[in-house]
Amino acid sequence: MKVDEEAMGPVLNRLRRAHGQLAGVIAMIENGRDCREVVTQLAAVSHALDRAGFKIVASGMRQCLAADGAPEMSQEQIEKLFLALA
Repeated sequence: MKVDEEAMGPVLNRLRRAHGQLAGVIAMIENGRDCREVVTQLAAVSHALDRAGFKIVASGMRQCLAADGAPEMSQEQIEKLFLALA
């Protein structure tokens, strides 16, 4: 599946942000930082990944539904995509 060119920039930005945040969380744990701070940053990483994933799925669904000759996605397939991110 190709991500819509228009959606690619924001998706990559979110993934880069999550990458940096995750590196920060690892460093925090290695340095023995406060648990609350670690959990807060971990939640930020999770949120950034979720947002990127939803953007990718939404873009893919839009392309799948708009493509001529492409098989339609069933309700079950669409639900399975979203549940994979839960």
